[in-house]
Amino acid sequence: MVELYDTTLRDGSQGEDVAFSVEDKLLIIQALDQLGIHYIEGGYPGSNPKDVDFFKQAKALELQHAEVVPFGSTHHPRYQPSEDPNLLALLDTGARTVTIFGKSWKLHATDVLRVTAEENIELIESSVRFLVDNGREVIYDAEHFFDGYDDDPDYALQTLWAAVRSGARCLVLCDTNGGRLPLEVQDGVRAVRAALDLPIGIHTHNDAGMGVANSVLAVQAGATHVQGTFNGYGERCGNANLAAIIPTLKLKLGINCISDDQLRQVTDTSRLISELANLPHDERQPYVGKSAFAHKGGMHIDAVRKNRLTFEHIVPELVGNEQRILISDQAGKSAIAKKIEKAYPNYDKNSPEVTALFDRLKVAESEGYQYEAAEASFDLLTHKVFNGYQPFFNLVGFRVIIEKFTDHSMRSEATVKVMEPNGVEEHTAADGDGPVNALDNALRKALERFYPSLQEVYLTDYKVRVLDTKAGTGAKVRVLLEASDGQDHWGTVGVSENIIQASWEALADSLEYKLYKDSRGGATGT
Repeated sequence: MVELYDTTLRDGSQGEDVAFSVEDKLLIIQALDQLGIHYIEGGYPGSNPKDVDFFKQAKALELQHAEVVPFGSTHHPRYQPSEDPNLLALLDTGARTVTIFGKSWKLHATDVLRVTAEENIELIESSVRFLVDNGREVIYDAEHFFDGYDDDPDYALQTLWAAVRSGARCLVLCDTNGGRLPLEVQDGVRAVRAALDLPIGIHTHNDAGMGVANSVLAVQAGATHVQGTFNGYGERCGNANLAAIIPTLKLKLGINCISDDQLRQVTDTSRLISELANLPHDERQPYVGKSAFAHKGGMHIDAVRKNRLTFEHIVPELVGNEQRILISDQAGKSAIAKKIEKAYPNYDKNSPEVTALFDRLKVAESEGYQYEAAEASFDLLTHKVFNGYQPFFNLVGFRVIIEKFTDHSMRSEATVKVMEPNGVEEHTAADGDGPVNALDNALRKALERFYPSLQEVYLTDYKVRVLDTKAGTGAKVRVLLEASDGQDHWGTVGVSENIIQASWEALADSLEYKLYKDSRGGATGT
């Protein structure tokens, strides 16, 4: 059995641009509990009022699997343990299990704490004993252990013995600087296991890009407690990423640290934490990123169509992810057939329709269209080729006016004339913050008379890419839009030398896709 210890809410929140409110932390705890995490480090109650408030509210949570753990340090040299505000704050949380860290590296004892090597050992022993005597189970984090062990192995082990003598339940060996290599970590874990008879844990940082590897090799060397953060959040380059460690332990090493059903929640949990951190989800993360099982090269796609194990190291559904086929100028007919097989299962790469779609895509890509992030536009294009698909509306014309006034204010107005399939025209105008916003407002105003469900659609992102920088202001641009109706998200694309025309194409596709999706009962074609 391997214990999973999440420190996203404490160590992870020390990462640049990462911040969680108390409400965010409570939501994350519930998600991690459902995932099957054993210990959740909630924060440092001795450092700030927000964490004190958090631990008060966390007591009310009815958790099924996890314990919420406060974090602190050995007592300050000026205080006795019973007088130390940090240790008393840990007790005040009422938590059954607490985690404290102490110095393993003689350099830190003398240069940071400004105590002798012997005094540092006394700080560790007396702090752990005080907490144990007050009925707490203690997880002891040996900070900078691997650096200290490299500098003075005997002293680093003495600091661990101090925690053992005073009753610590688990010793966690920390690569706090994140610079140690996997075999160094593995050798250190083995040395500690040979010297001490107590459960050993691992806590690694990612400054050399080895956080996950170091954690996994530590487990292979006998560690039974693994600390990390979701999405690798943490100070400097971050901590070891639990979103990669957990699937690796379970699927590669056969360690049932969580159940199969819980493993399928890993991707959703990772995304939830990104959302609550208000950070873009790293789509190139192993296991949980959108790109983790995305295939673009034609030969790769042809291979996974025949046998997905050819280019996928696990079945993506095991971690709650999915296979994605990317359509680009590198794709062949096999890729297209694979991409559309759910909607059109009876077509192969030699079907005339697949060939026609392949030709349309090659021409479009050569003109600057890109469908990897615009699958709604690809979906519409596919159905036009296969079904002679008729649009829900046609553009008669539009006009955009931009005015700048002497007080430096600006005004954008768009006029749109569209026709619905029965030949009824609608001619409307609307203002906006800018020309694209005005065009969007006018188009919606015109169409909502015929299609009220378009009121549900809102834009979530708008990107412009200049395709030929040498052409200057006359360059062709690609506009990518992302939209949502509160249930689904989709992307569309437009390309033109005129940014307004490119934006119109993407806007029109976005609203068209909503109507097409609704006409199919919410199902998408590809």
